[in-house]
Amino acid sequence: MSLPETKFFKWLSPLVHLSSNLLSRIGVVLVTAATVFWIWLLPTIVRGDIRHPYVGLLTFVALPGVFFTGLALIPAGIILRRRREHHRGVFPASFPPLDLQNVELRRLLIFVGIITAVNVMIGGQLTYSSMNYVDSVTFCGQTCHTVMQPEFTAYQSSPHSRVECVQCHIGPGASWFVRSKLSGTYQVYAVAFNKFPRPIPTPVHNLRPARETCEQCHWPQRFVGDRLKIIPKFGDDEKNSLTKTVLMLHIGGGPSSPGIHSAHLGAGITIQYGSDESRQNIHWVEYQNTRTGKTAMFLDSDTKPGAVNRSAARTMDCIDCHNRPTHIYYLPDRAMDQAMATGEISASLPFVKKQGLDILKQSYATQAEAGAKIPVALSEYYRKNYPDVYRQQSADVVQAGNALVAIYDRNVFPEMKVLWGTYPNNIGHTDFPGCFRCHDGAHSTSDASQNIPQDCSTCHNLLAADDPNPKILVDLGIAPETTEAARKK
Repeated sequence: MSLPETKFFKWLSPLVHLSSNLLSRIGVVLVTAATVFWIWLLPTIVRGDIRHPYVGLLTFVALPGVFFTGLALIPAGIILRRRREHHRGVFPASFPPLDLQNVELRRLLIFVGIITAVNVMIGGQLTYSSMNYVDSVTFCGQTCHTVMQPEFTAYQSSPHSRVECVQCHIGPGASWFVRSKLSGTYQVYAVAFNKFPRPIPTPVHNLRPARETCEQCHWPQRFVGDRLKIIPKFGDDEKNSLTKTVLMLHIGGGPSSPGIHSAHLGAGITIQYGSDESRQNIHWVEYQNTRTGKTAMFLDSDTKPGAVNRSAARTMDCIDCHNRPTHIYYLPDRAMDQAMATGEISASLPFVKKQGLDILKQSYATQAEAGAKIPVALSEYYRKNYPDVYRQQSADVVQAGNALVAIYDRNVFPEMKVLWGTYPNNIGHTDFPGCFRCHDGAHSTSDASQNIPQDCSTCHNLLAADDPNPKILVDLGIAPETTEAARKK
């Protein structure tokens, strides 16, 4: 029995006719191909074990692109053919009636239903997986290899190496997720057409406020108190003489624990400042404390009270001091001290500190060139100047050469123009101005009655300075008592 010609059947008849076109067929091919690849990659997708960045790019970026492009081409082809036949006047006035008793029609409906269900399932899974993948550390750090190689390399050996990039760069909530994707659109264009700057400029001015990201894990008001810090330093003499500087850092935290955090991020305290684009030259600082009612405006010597531009003010947060919490680059001197302190470079090699610094500071066009020349240069130095050492400690020389290459590869990226000191670290004040950007003694109120102090004891007590055998470490049981000190007793 024939069914009445309802609106549904009147719509379906021309659709069957119009679907026979090249564009729709291409769409079917693309969808089919993407589905086949999806089935092929299904075991990897289910395990979630996408370690190679380009496999991930294929699975979660290229494959969904092909799949959804094919789905879009099928109706596009139908619409274009309909317009073309109407324009030419060849669009049929009527179509053969469709009957549910018709075997071909039933097969068509069953096929369309199954394919639709499969496509919805695949499309939903690919969309979800794609969103997860583009937020992964692998995608952020390795897919755009040349651009992000410096940041990803520094990230891998950082204090936050187990924290995903998006937790700091995006954080929770939908609004910043959308902002990041809009910003990422231009970044994809910049990478695809080689339009990105070298080096990547810092600071990131549209970064989410630290109190919405950092404080998901860190709580500035938590009591921290004081913290002992030991800084090893090797000399450039033949014996690579080791000295130590010992500091008691006043980290602070809660109201009963005065210190760095309490002074800058304590309850009721707001600090705003104006600076240049790099935030390395701070022109004015405004301090407000709602608990005490204290308010003060501190200006540098080049800024007049009427020249303060509040519209460009920044409210101080964690990142103003901890500007390299994860992507930390070291200067060669500090990097060598760390490697020698951990034994990666043997301090028994004469002049290894001095010679290592000289080699590291040479100009190399690429990391590959540095990797080839650095070990050879160190070996040649000992072979010519200390043949006995070279013969007796050849393993130490080779290990030291490899450690120097690792230091270079960890901190210098010539292809991205990231050289020694390209990115300043604002923690402390030894390698870069850091604290002294404000605490330089030159930021004062307009009547010169107050200034931002440069008193060392404000942030730390110096317990030992460049001391070969700091007594404080012996007293604390951290270092053994020297033979000479024991004799004096």
